Amino acid sequence: MTEPSLQMWPAVGVTDAVVLMLHGGRARSTEPTSAHQLAYRRMVPIARSVHRAVGESGTAVWLLRNRVRGWNEPARDALRDARWALDQAAGQHPQALVVLVGHSMGGRAALLCAGTDGVLAVCALAPWLEPDDPVEQLAGRRVLIAHGDRDRWTSPARSYEYAIRSRSVTPSVCRFELHGAGHPMLRHAAAWTGLVRAFVAGVVGAAPPHPAIQAALAAPTPDGLRRPLPANVG
Repeated sequence: MTEPSLQMWPAVGVTDAVVLMLHGGRARSTEPTSAHQLAYRRMVPIARSVHRAVGESGTAVWLLRNRVRGWNEPARDALRDARWALDQAAGQHPQALVVLVGHSMGGRAALLCAGTDGVLAVCALAPWLEPDDPVEQLAGRRVLIAHGDRDRWTSPARSYEYAIRSRSVTPSVCRFELHGAGHPMLRHAAAWTGLVRAFVAGVVGAAPPHPAIQAALAAPTPDGLRRPLPANVG
């Protein structure tokens, strides 16, 4: 089996934070992950955009490439690889905080890894979630979930239910809905990228928190969890 790998965009100066990007995949597959596969390639421009926004402020951006394409219950290969990457971050930058950004299967891995020491926040894009996925590990973290309302691969209703449960352990949860957007994040690509960039920059202090994200975090349930994504975010 191939090894996981990391594409890295380093921070300028001392690394105070690491943004770990996690790509999507399949429920079951032992096929090796290739850098040419769409699930991986889709995260590259987001990672580059985030790095342009935060690299000068001491934040590195890492994009994980999983060993295999599948989650593969009960092995949970993508989760194992995400934890490996977190170990790498802790070893190379032991004082750095971590922001997790994941799409689809990577969103699930990001949410499940949120309890790891040093993780400050999680951004889950069109996350694949199951009804019994836990939320306790999100305590003390800032969480942003975004889902397209035309997603047919992962469930917007399930991510909304997960967001409601998440607010029972942390008040810092918001969720945005991208109207007309499907799963691959190709349609409205600039909106997906802008949302991630604004969230991460606000979390690591590279920019003031975006007013739309702050308003969603402060809004009561359900309003803060069904927010249409404004056109000007990011």
